[in-house]
Amino acid sequence: MEIADFQERMRDTYLARDAQRGPDATFRWLTEEVGELAKALRTQDRENLIHEFGDVLAWLASLANLEGVNLETATARYANGCPKCHQTPCGCPL
Repeated sequence: MEIADFQERMRDTYLARDAQRGPDATFRWLTEEVGELAKALRTQDRENLIHEFGDVLAWLASLANLEGVNLETATARYANGCPKCHQTPCGCPL
């Protein structure tokens, strides 16, 4: 699924609920899902990792929808590699 299609699906499915919740509460849900992803990374539960990555992307898309941010546009700065050093792989110092 393309990023734009995914964002549109999240908009169609959840925008009304997300709008009622508002950006602040939606951001809190996103951070909760990032915490669940951190736990899945620690335990290396592969099935749960896939689930939590999906949840993080879904909540990120929901928040972007509330803020009127197109994720295709937001990710465009990475289209040619690192946005700082303009190399692939990144050549920036660690």
